[in-house]
Amino acid sequence: MASNFDLTGRVAAVTGANTGIGRGIAEALAAAGADIACIGRSDPAETLAAVKALGRRGHWVNADLGTKPDYAAIVGQVVKNLGGLHVLVNNAGIIRRNNAIDFTEADWDAVLDVNLKAVFFLSQAAARHMIPAGGGKIINIASMLSFQGGIRVPSYTASKSGIAGLTRLLANEWAVSGINVNAIAPGYFATNNTAALQADVKRNAEILGRIPAGRWGDPKDLGGAAVFLASSAANYVQGVVLPVDGGWLAR
Repeated sequence: MASNFDLTGRVAAVTGANTGIGRGIAEALAAAGADIACIGRSDPAETLAAVKALGRRGHWVNADLGTKPDYAAIVGQVVKNLGGLHVLVNNAGIIRRNNAIDFTEADWDAVLDVNLKAVFFLSQAAARHMIPAGGGKIINIASMLSFQGGIRVPSYTASKSGIAGLTRLLANEWAVSGINVNAIAPGYFATNNTAALQADVKRNAEILGRIPAGRWGDPKDLGGAAVFLASSAANYVQGVVLPVDGGWLAR
C-alpha cells in the first residue's frame, strides 16, 4: 500500500510555493519523492532549500500569475528543467478585504485574475502536456468560502466558489484522458492571508471557538491530503473538494 503514495520519479509544480500553504505542500510532495517546480514571482529560496535537503531536485519558474503570463512557456520551463510535469498544484492566491458596498473593480479584477483565471489557463497548459504523456494530477486549492459566503471578501468568495465548480468541470472533461482534477479546501490556516484575522482579538476568538480541533491549521497539516491526491492511490478520485479544516464545516 505504501507504494501507492510514492511520488518518486514524478515532477510536481506548485504555484505560490515560497511561503505558507504552498510551501507546506511542496515540502510534503518532495518528502514523498517528487521533484518540485516552484512557480511564482517571489524567490522560494527556503522552499527549494528544504526540497533539496530531502534529496529532490527543485527549480524556480519566475512568473507573475496576475499579469497574463505565457502559460505554455511556464509549463515548458518546468518540463525543460525537470524533465516532465506529472502534478500541478494551483495554490497561488490573493485576497482583498472591504465591505461589498465599497468594493472596487480593481480589487475584484486583481483577485479573480490570480485566483481563478490563472488557475484555468495554467491547468489548460498543463493538460496540453499531460494528455499526450498519458495523464497527470491537478490539485486546486479551494477554501471554506467555496462552501460559505463569508463577509467583506466578495471577490475572494467568488473566486473560491468558482474553483469548486471549475474543479468539477475539468474532472468531467479530462478524466477520460487520465487526468485527475481535485481540490483541497483548507480551513483557517495560519498564513499571510489570514494575518489580519489572527491579529483581531475578537475575530480570532470567534474563529477558534468554532473549530473543533481548537487551533489554527499549520500548512504541514495539508501535506497528507496533497500527497494522496497527487498519488496513484487517488486514481479513481475525480472532482472532489476535500475539506482540511479541523472540523469547521462539521460544526
